[in-house]
Amino acid sequence: MTETTARPEATDRTEAAPAASSCCSTSSAAPAVAANGRENLMGGGTADDMTTCPVMVGSPVSKAQAEAVGLYRDFEGERYYFCCAGCGPAFDSDPAKYAANMA
Repeated sequence: MTETTARPEATDRTEAAPAASSCCSTSSAAPAVAANGRENLMGGGTADDMTTCPVMVGSPVSKAQAEAVGLYRDFEGERYYFCCAGCGPAFDSDPAKYAANMA
């Protein structure tokens, strides 16, 4: 009789280090694209509708889609739109710092 060793069961969960530049803690370059069925706020709008996230500089955001799900803040008379839910609290911690990213 041969001895068998127990092997851990395979799971659906994968261990991946978060991308260094993502507030969303995903390894994807475009976190909202791979958002497990959640709405993609990083594109799909017209040129006038598009902006970038002040927290994740360079991440495109559809203003209409972000506004529809509450991913925005008003600061000193300007509205700032976010690519994901994690960016709002980051912006709240130092709005002047993140607003300067949009200047």
